[in-house]
Amino acid sequence: MTGYWLKLNNKYPHSARFRFYGPIRDFIPAGKMRYDFIYRFGGSPAVKDPIEAIGVPHTEVAHILVNSYPVNFSYRLMDSDYVSVFPEFMNSALSPETGLRPPLKGKPGFILDIHLGKLARLLRFTGFDSLYRNDYSDDEIANIAKESGRVVLTRDKMLLHDNRITRGYWPRSTDADIQFREIINRFDLYEYISPFLICSKCNGTIEEINKEAVLERLKPGTAKNYNKFYICRSCKQIYWRGAHFNSLKLKLDKLTDNEQTG
Repeated sequence: MTGYWLKLNNKYPHSARFRFYGPIRDFIPAGKMRYDFIYRFGGSPAVKDPIEAIGVPHTEVAHILVNSYPVNFSYRLMDSDYVSVFPEFMNSALSPETGLRPPLKGKPGFILDIHLGKLARLLRFTGFDSLYRNDYSDDEIANIAKESGRVVLTRDKMLLHDNRITRGYWPRSTDADIQFREIINRFDLYEYISPFLICSKCNGTIEEINKEAVLERLKPGTAKNYNKFYICRSCKQIYWRGAHFNSLKLKLDKLTDNEQTG
């Protein structure tokens, strides 16, 4: 046993102390969630490597302080360093200039994995450009995110470790309504909510259309009782403010209530 530990210490002769803050502790093993803990290493790895080896995707990290000084992911870890890792939500407590990436500006676009179809539908209902297919591969998602700058939403934690992905989020809940609130709060999107502008079916843009142009596609009762119609420019799905509209609006009002969800 003594020989084993000598061999181990020779392989990993250095140690650093890590502490993670806020919701990124959801990725940390239970015994290490609330306290500083020791990470042993050899050589001088970039600080990003142990952070992700511990289980935290780089997309969840907004600030890194080493010995109280801000560093980026490429900082080379040294023996006896003290590493503090902070999530995005703590930007208010830390200078934006020390962040690992520029603040998200404007209305973001999303791409979602196979597990988040219901969430994609809610995001589209509220006006957010949200790509979703139930046959996207992880590689496709990462490539699209890199090329388009979209935010990746996934229930696959390991996907967020992909270096092609700059921004992403792992919804903690499996309930679509709660997931939606998580996203709106996480990226502070209340001012960008614009219901009924994007097709929930295909993510195309919805625009008003003259009733006569779609009359032959309407059921007699619909044509008789409604005069205002909308159409998706991409898939040609027709929409109107029927009986379902009020119940859907009530649901969206509840989901997007800032006081309730904040």
